[in-house]
Amino acid sequence: MSDQPSRNPLPFEPSQKRKKKSKPQAKPVASKAEAKPKAKPDKPRTSSSESMAIPDQVSKRMVRRMALLCGIPTALGILSFVVSYLVVVNLEIKLPNVAVVLVSMGFFGLGVLGLSYGVLSASWEEEIPGTVIGWQEFTTNLGRLTSAWREAREAKKS
Repeated sequence: MSDQPSRNPLPFEPSQKRKKKSKPQAKPVASKAEAKPKAKPDKPRTSSSESMAIPDQVSKRMVRRMALLCGIPTALGILSFVVSYLVVVNLEIKLPNVAVVLVSMGFFGLGVLGLSYGVLSASWEEEIPGTVIGWQEFTTNLGRLTSAWREAREAKKS
């Protein structure tokens, strides 16, 4: 588990692993008379949080894909209830309850898959916009994800 490049790092992945912070020791509480005036709080560490954050352009790309690929099936899932109600009431066609539930569950399931595909099919490279369908990006990002899972599992075993 040395620094062997067994996989390609993510474009926004930090170059070093974070070190665990040691827990601060409990300080005795001073009375109000002994209390010192508080100094300015230290600036938060932006360099480490910025290096771990997903770039803005990449996150917008992911959100657009997720909204489209999840929003349409979810809207169809809700619409299936409305349409089935209108069919039963206005056309007086008896629809089995199971059929309505299965159709709506199918659309909602497609919405969940759309969320996952929306994140994984977006290009994680800031400069590269990616393709419309995103299959190439999906296979690349899924490979990155599975290799990270394998590394985490192997590190846990060690």
